[in-house]
Amino acid sequence: MAKYEEIANDLRARIESGDVQPGDRLPTVIQLCDFYRVSKVTVRHAIELLVDEGLVSARRGSGTYVRRNRDLPGEAIASIAIPESGFTAGNPHGDVTSDIYAFEVLTPPDDIRRYLELEPGDFTYYFERVRKLNGLPISIEYTYTPIDLVPGLKRHHLEGSVYSYIRKDLGLRIADSTRTIRAVLPTGEEADRLDIRPNDPLLEVEQVNALDSGRPFEYSLSHHVGSRFEIHDKG
Repeated sequence: MAKYEEIANDLRARIESGDVQPGDRLPTVIQLCDFYRVSKVTVRHAIELLVDEGLVSARRGSGTYVRRNRDLPGEAIASIAIPESGFTAGNPHGDVTSDIYAFEVLTPPDDIRRYLELEPGDFTYYFERVRKLNGLPISIEYTYTPIDLVPGLKRHHLEGSVYSYIRKDLGLRIADSTRTIRAVLPTGEEADRLDIRPNDPLLEVEQVNALDSGRPFEYSLSHHVGSRFEIHDKG
């Protein structure tokens, strides 16, 4: 067994035993080099192995952290691959547009901050938009995205595909999603924005999306018009 695999196994055992807690920062590369008496290259290989397994996430300039459980509240939770370009990719033959109702920079609520593995005081983009297909409102989205992971996000990106900007412009790879799906009724404001009746059912999708590095890059809560929307799971 290679030395970096031995180090990865030892760190993995400490994480799984609870000796190192979710959200904790691992010792620095130099500290791990001193402890295991190996080179920086060996330690970095070990950390990369744990990143690939989704146990830790590496934050540039900050360190390596044990990933928190991204499961959302509720019982019906499915972890499935998401379309790399989101709503736009899922409807390639229709005219997809967005009405933007909010776009600002803020410090997210504590529960959202924990889902996104952020520190207190970290900033996110927050936006609300209604997604339309051929002019018909399909869903309304409430989204938080860390500024440090998705820099330079502009209003025109929201009008199109945010996922396309993340992949093509920033060169990032979207890896997975943890979702909770529920049935809900619209608020009065949502009924107006979606052009539905107050008692028309909505499909609520709460999700945390992550990059291939393991870092969560998006928390979103979306309400989809039940008669106009379907979710297809290839799993």
